[in-house]
Amino acid sequence: FYLTPPQVNSILKANEYSFKVPEFDGKNVSSVLGFDSNQLPANAPIEDRRSAATCLQTRGMLLGVFDGHAGCACAQAVSERLFYYIAVSLLPHETLLEIENAVESGRALLPILQWHKHPNDYFSKEASKLYFNSLRTYWQELIDLNSGETTDVKEALINAFKRLDNDISLEAQVGDPNSFLNYLVLRVAFSGATACVAHVDGVDLHIANTGDSRAMLGVQEEDGSWSAVNLSYDHNAQNEHEVERVKMEHPKSEEKSLVKQDRLLGLLMPFRAFGDVKFKWSIELQKRVVESGPDQLNDNEYTKFIPPNYHTPPYLTAEPEVIYHRLRPQDKFLVLATDGLWETMHRQDVARIVGEYLTGVHHQQPIAVGGYKVTLGQMHGLLTERRARISSVFEDQNAATHLIRHAVGNNEFGTVDHERLSKMLSLPEELARMYRDDMTIIVVQFNSHVI
Repeated sequence: FYLTPPQVNSILKANEYSFKVPEFDGKNVSSVLGFDSNQLPANAPIEDRRSAATCLQTRGMLLGVFDGHAGCACAQAVSERLFYYIAVSLLPHETLLEIENAVESGRALLPILQWHKHPNDYFSKEASKLYFNSLRTYWQELIDLNSGETTDVKEALINAFKRLDNDISLEAQVGDPNSFLNYLVLRVAFSGATACVAHVDGVDLHIANTGDSRAMLGVQEEDGSWSAVNLSYDHNAQNEHEVERVKMEHPKSEEKSLVKQDRLLGLLMPFRAFGDVKFKWSIELQKRVVESGPDQLNDNEYTKFIPPNYHTPPYLTAEPEVIYHRLRPQDKFLVLATDGLWETMHRQDVARIVGEYLTGVHHQQPIAVGGYKVTLGQMHGLLTERRARISSVFEDQNAATHLIRHAVGNNEFGTVDHERLSKMLSLPEELARMYRDDMTIIVVQFNSHVI
């Protein structure tokens, strides 16, 4: 199909969301001006999720992207639950006691998070009671463990990731008398999700990453140009440290079978993820849960097979790698995105496109034609297109949308080609996945004056 520019825009803008931080929130002037986020599906339904929330009982803002595999169930659960686990991990002892006492006596709870959600970002109401009970058990344990020390953010992030993954696993093992819920917790545990989460509090930025989504900082140099700083490392076969870590955790006899064709046990691309109990549980436990589970589970091929060379589980962890960065005035924005973006664009281009979009200033690179023979007419065309592009850059009111437009529509000259964009967006569902992955992007803009 040929899509007109307005049709292209309506597809690109369908999931966009923006939030501007109020100038003064009663506590402190925020180091975050606001954020733009957007998603473009390739799978039907999309397997990516995103979340953003302000912590109400502690300072700081949480933002995250979640990339699901083998279905969207795990990504959905993690996007709803992880921020509560992080927020609870950061709460001081007396606040935890207040919350527990309120639940005990049936009083209204202190709100912990203020969510910033797009209407499409739904919460599964059916599971909310189950999720709440697991979270409550966690904070009761934190109360019992009270050491009187203030929690370190890095430690809180690691504990929250590991604890949520543990709860996902436990809920699936215990099952639920309600057959719908039983099927839901099993789907969550047997599917998987990676997560890349940012916690911003004043000048303190922490990135907790599990898997192969990425965080990148956009830095404005003194001459006005843009550069990118990586704030996460992919946990996959391209990361030598990660391959080494996996090998260290298993006997030497398994060295050859651990990573095959760049995948964990020849099957899984990310080396860290939530859920995916196929790579964590013993074979006996997998069989017991699948056999006693609902019939729908037996129709699912994914739950039946046991990975090859499966001798010493667990092979997979949800423990995040946490990177700390102290924000500087030249740090202008943060991009969190699932691998759908990074497969199509280099971080340097991402930094430049977002930086120019946010400042409205274009540093004109000389037109690069990279080995192509270009006639004067074609060169004239490229220059005319460049001029038109500068006037159209502001058709996007959202930096994440602007980035998706480039990621999907860029031609070999690095300019958005409407015809290419139209073709890519009109591919039928079963073909789209062959050309691109789900894409989820959050662009966080920092307040340099405060920093």
